[in-house]
Amino acid sequence: MTYTLLDSGNQKKLERFGEILLVRPCAQALWKPQLSEKAWSEADAVFTRDEGNAWKGRKSLPASWQVDLQGVKFKIAPTDFGHLGVFPEHSLLWPWMQNLIRERGKGVRVLNLFAYSGGATLAAAQAGASVCHLDASKGMVAWARENAALNKLTDAPIRWIVDDVLKFLTREEKRGSRYEGIIVDPPSFGRGKQGETFILERDLHLILDKCQALFSDQPLFWIFTTHTPGMTPIVMKQLMEKRMKGGKWEAGEMMLPSQAECTVPSGSFARWSKT
Repeated sequence: MTYTLLDSGNQKKLERFGEILLVRPCAQALWKPQLSEKAWSEADAVFTRDEGNAWKGRKSLPASWQVDLQGVKFKIAPTDFGHLGVFPEHSLLWPWMQNLIRERGKGVRVLNLFAYSGGATLAAAQAGASVCHLDASKGMVAWARENAALNKLTDAPIRWIVDDVLKFLTREEKRGSRYEGIIVDPPSFGRGKQGETFILERDLHLILDKCQALFSDQPLFWIFTTHTPGMTPIVMKQLMEKRMKGGKWEAGEMMLPSQAECTVPSGSFARWSKT
């Protein structure tokens, strides 16, 4: 079973994750819903922030279930923050990356930073890349490894790293590690395994500089995504253009296509490829 955005509006979205129908907040959906109130009322659970973060109807949900996105299987589980273990909008970038990896052939090394539950990691591995998956959350890396098992990628060439991003990048540069592809999806704020803080506006320049230093002499692609307000596609593209000359550039909003009339913008992306 896969993911479908059925409708959106009134700052909410109606989503089907496999067999489960959910309503979650969506600040961008300022328009009116297309489907009827009855269709929305059939949701198995609703996440609301009106009186603190809470799921209504959560007891009727399974503890976890599976969904397929762009050929990658995920364990889905409701969290106290309203997240489910996957951001479907990211999956629309994976085929572009996979095509580049397959065209290059063997020997593509990919670094996935702030890698969450491993969607991009597993998509790259499916295409034949060896991947370094890094996240500061031990629990999320464990979740990503569960997803690897679901996709029969337990034995794939994936390094699973729990660490602070800046500390890891510094060590990788000193070790002489190099990558053909880099994916970076920083949060607005984060905390490392030893209490280190990450603040996007403060740390982004250093992270991008260190990423640039880790590219091999035959770089293939660079993907930068974020959900941080103010980080528009043009801002992101210009930050990256200062660090990578030549090649091809693209930037835009990550859009969730819908069965209803309106697509939903869900963060921004900028990406570079060598050819």
